Amino acid sequence: MRRVPLPPLLVCAALLLVASCGWSRAADGDDGRAPGAPTGVTAVAGSATSVHVMWNALADDPGVRSYEICRGTAKVEEVPGSQHMVDVTGLRPSTMYAFTVRALDTEGRAGPPSRVVRARTPARVAADRSAPTRPGRIAGRVVGSRAVQLSWAASRDDRRVVSYDVYQGDAKIHGVGGEQTATVITGLRPGTAYVFTVRARDAADNLSPASGPVRLTTPGTDDGRNTAPTAFTATTHRAAGAFYVDLSWDPPRVDGVITEYRIRLDDTTATSLVWGGTPPRGRARYSFYVGRTPGQEHRVRLRARLPDGTWGGWTAERTVTTGG
Repeated sequence: MRRVPLPPLLVCAALLLVASCGWSRAADGDDGRAPGAPTGVTAVAGSATSVHVMWNALADDPGVRSYEICRGTAKVEEVPGSQHMVDVTGLRPSTMYAFTVRALDTEGRAGPPSRVVRARTPARVAADRSAPTRPGRIAGRVVGSRAVQLSWAASRDDRRVVSYDVYQGDAKIHGVGGEQTATVITGLRPGTAYVFTVRARDAADNLSPASGPVRLTTPGTDDGRNTAPTAFTATTHRAAGAFYVDLSWDPPRVDGVITEYRIRLDDTTATSLVWGGTPPRGRARYSFYVGRTPGQEHRVRLRARLPDGTWGGWTAERTVTTGG
């Protein structure tokens, strides 16, 4: 599979950060209810300059548009409402940081902040090129149709293991602190086979080799229908003597953020689309080159790589004709 760079117009601009994380009030005459405070917030150092922040989704608030992550009183990140973890980067080594998370609804109302969680970044280690050892004795068990529990033996490092990254296939889907050797992975799909591995990370961002795999299958059934992008359309246009296929779709509603899509053209994988930065909110669009010959018929469809590391269902197939 070949990954191609995204055209500049499709790379999302950095989110505008504001100086305050105050609690917004509803506008005059608006008696709508703001979202509640996120729960289950945790913060663990990922390296000497980053902290991994996670929280529980507000399941009873389907109107959540986004989450703001605040360091002290300053907003440092804003992520889509489908995302429930983020790496806060650009931090100082050997520093204690305090974080809160709050939800914003589709009307722009901000709920109250979560409880404060703290994490200290470790000291920077100069010229550390020694990666931690491979995590050992990985084991797992299914704890429901959408969750599994993993455990492993601690890695060793010449300095210190700062964090562990959990992968499903080749996709990182979770992270925990270096003192933790077990975790529960949620947001999985029923009736789905998974292959999990774990890698250790030190303060200099050196990654260990992957642990051995643990294979688990969640009970139940999932035909993939609810994991396919919806409202999928395909058209063509001509520019500078060449023809392009223009795609548009709504991302599937899943527990997490989608950053990658696989596009299939005429029964062959045409490309893998990986968003640069934060994926767009709402409807997504992408164009790609298909040649210079008019009157060529093409069939196209796509599917998303889900937050659990698996591929979702394909869209309905669309047929387009160049120059048609």
